[in-house]
Amino acid sequence: MSITSASICEAAECLKGFVGFNAKTGRHIVRFSEDSFGLDVPEASITPTCEFVWRPLEGELMTLKREHIQLLLDQNIDDRLNITEPLRVYMRRQDLPEISAQRRVQRSCGGDCQSGGCKKSGQ
Repeated sequence: MSITSASICEAAECLKGFVGFNAKTGRHIVRFSEDSFGLDVPEASITPTCEFVWRPLEGELMTLKREHIQLLLDQNIDDRLNITEPLRVYMRRQDLPEISAQRRVQRSCGGDCQSGGCKKSGQ
């Protein structure tokens, strides 16, 4: 299987879980339910993981941030987060620039992500 920027973007869209910023510790934390963050994490900071890895560039252009993917990898729960090989390759290839893509913020993946592939209609 050839790994392309499109397959890397697709893998990022299929990440599971949520990331919130713990104001008390000053660190991002990962949970698998929006309700499980506790009082030290402001509700406004809770973001689906598939959105957390992207940052706005300009207009609808966004950048897939290696720094944010690394935070997820540091959790050592790749299977639960659905971190697949395309994202691992993206992280290994530090010699290549970060991916920028036209996309819109979404609340959740909406696809049936299994076995590392996103089954979103039309993709």
